[in-house]
Amino acid sequence: MHLFYCPDITPGPYTLPEEESKHCIRVLRLKTGDVVHITDGRGNLHECRITEDHPKRCTVGIVSTQHSPAKSDSRIHIAIAPTKNIERFEWFLEKATEIGIDEITPLYCGHSERTVLKPGRLEKVIVAAMKQSLRSWLPVLHHSVDIEKFICTPLDGQKFIAYCGTGREQHLQDLYKPGSGATVLIGPEGDFTPAEVEQAISEGYVPVSLGSGRLRTETAGVVACVMLTL
Repeated sequence: MHLFYCPDITPGPYTLPEEESKHCIRVLRLKTGDVVHITDGRGNLHECRITEDHPKRCTVGIVSTQHSPAKSDSRIHIAIAPTKNIERFEWFLEKATEIGIDEITPLYCGHSERTVLKPGRLEKVIVAAMKQSLRSWLPVLHHSVDIEKFICTPLDGQKFIAYCGTGREQHLQDLYKPGSGATVLIGPEGDFTPAEVEQAISEGYVPVSLGSGRLRTETAGVVACVMLTL
């Protein structure tokens, strides 16, 4: 199954963007009459047939459409501090997308070692992971935000903060109510500051443990995503 991402796909003859056309015709060597699948990233999966195999403007026609409803009450949101090594953060984005995360917010914290991101590059990582894992919903990548501002933002569902605490925190999977939405805060390599933890708790975030070991930031993000999704 070949999956392409075209957020503006419409009924009738549709021309793929040049980059997707090139991948379809030159890389995969597909021809007129071959079947491809296209998602708009909003739950629609279109089965299409190629009508013109041009490497710069491949044209398709929609044969059928399947729609996966959005998760209204069980959205998983990870708010996480980007890592100093951007490849590690991109690894988190890739794996979280494959697992089925719904929303991601990069956080700027007191101990953050990275304060500059390239949203376009990160979006490409997420799109590639969505296509590779054959998903039809593209996770929402929010703009980066200071943690103090994010903590004060009203959110639906349960709210958790994972950090190197006292060791007496309850495990995330024991506190999470399956089927409900949840937001988890994951700190930078140097962890959250005591003031950030105190503010989060005062705003209703519940301290949780992700296990007995000390995890890297990107690993903690993936572990939290797995626990909430499965």
